[in-house]
Amino acid sequence: MIAQLRGTIVRTDDQQTIFDVQGVGYAVNISGRTQGQLGTMAGEVTLLTEMQVREDSMTLFGFLDLAERDAFRLLITVQGVGAKAAMAILSVLSPSDLTNAIIAGDKAMVARADGVGPKIAQRVVNELGEKIGKITSLGGALAIGDSGAGTAGGAAGGLDGAAAGLFGDAVSALVNLGYGRAEAHSAVMRVQAKAGGDNLSDVIAAALREMGT
Repeated sequence: MIAQLRGTIVRTDDQQTIFDVQGVGYAVNISGRTQGQLGTMAGEVTLLTEMQVREDSMTLFGFLDLAERDAFRLLITVQGVGAKAAMAILSVLSPSDLTNAIIAGDKAMVARADGVGPKIAQRVVNELGEKIGKITSLGGALAIGDSGAGTAGGAAGGLDGAAAGLFGDAVSALVNLGYGRAEAHSAVMRVQAKAGGDNLSDVIAAALREMGT
């Protein structure tokens, strides 16, 4: 298993880069976002990699940070989302944008990716809603808006892994009570922005008050 490469970029074409590591050229598939970032870098670069082995091929996928790699791993667990679709999603959404879209239940953001239709986007949102906040690298990317914001934009900071897990659990609990995911997400976000809190029951109760229940 090749987990990391450090070398220089020889050529990048159509979201695939040739990476020279001590004279050996590796063909690495990358997202459009990573391609843009690599274009600004000079000298040696380190890529985290994920290798997929098939009966007739071995394919490397490269990522500049842990969050993008973990997002890729999570996306390909969704039925109908292969490596190509996962990279397409990561080309249009940063890991933090993807986290916020999933927790908010915003399938339209996911469907912006080439080749990802509304059915697949809905599946991504549904299947990953309870998982994504529990992964430290992705939960840490979860943005909290200020108390007047209705979305995750205008971030005041990030959540660490434990806080992100609490956030996701609170949203899931509210959804199980019959509230819409976007409404629950917004209410919990307002609670966390105002007062924080590390007790799940307290956060849920405060979110219910936010929704006027």
